[in-house]
Amino acid sequence: MFTVTYAQLNAWMTAFLWPFVRILALIATAPVLGQSVVPVRVKIGLAAFMAIAVAPALGPLPQVTVFSASGVWIIVNQFLIGVALGLTMHMVFAAVEATGTVAGMQMGLSFATFFSPQSDGTSMVMAQFMNMIATLTFLALDGHLQMISTLVNTFTLLPISATPLAAAGWHAAASWGGVIFSSGLLLALPMIAALLIANLALGILNRAAPQIGIFQIGFPITMLVGFFILLWMLPNLAPFLSHLFELSYDQMERVAAGWRR
Repeated sequence: MFTVTYAQLNAWMTAFLWPFVRILALIATAPVLGQSVVPVRVKIGLAAFMAIAVAPALGPLPQVTVFSASGVWIIVNQFLIGVALGLTMHMVFAAVEATGTVAGMQMGLSFATFFSPQSDGTSMVMAQFMNMIATLTFLALDGHLQMISTLVNTFTLLPISATPLAAAGWHAAASWGGVIFSSGLLLALPMIAALLIANLALGILNRAAPQIGIFQIGFPITMLVGFFILLWMLPNLAPFLSHLFELSYDQMERVAAGWRR
């Protein structure tokens, strides 16, 4: 007769539940996989499948009951670690979307908004366009697979235990936000500079010849200039995003290991 002791059941539950919580927290906050258009059942199923695959390679786990105070504390730690790792990757897409928002405002497209599955709200059409380019680049480069591989590596850098994520790890996540948003500003800088020059030229033209009606021709001119600069940027956009993604994978490991930048 097949029998299962409480100790065996507790060992199986801890081997599955603790990595499952970290993986699910990352999937819920990570780009692409964490979007609201992805069904919750798919997210839970993917996290469960990954937890089953990862569990045999985790090594020795804390010998505590899964639903004891120590066990619940470990669950909370794994949730916070997964959220920190997911947000580290999500910042790249947030910076790209912010770039599109700034460019859209400069082009005069602030009134054109659509529903954004990334932010569960409305965003400008240029922000949506930049987000789509980033998503397609991310998938084309197998970024979702590299992100999952990096997540699995964090179980070696930061094993499952009652020890919370080090303060240096949170510092690395916060400092990464500044680095990635400065990169997003550099991405938008060519379009901002070109549109600023176009607006200055239109202002000078309005002062020199008011009868032209600058308000009638200014909007299409700034839009055309913006689209021309965007077309000029597109060939270099994928390598730039690829570099940001590579930096994000390294930063996820830095956050898990508690390294300072």
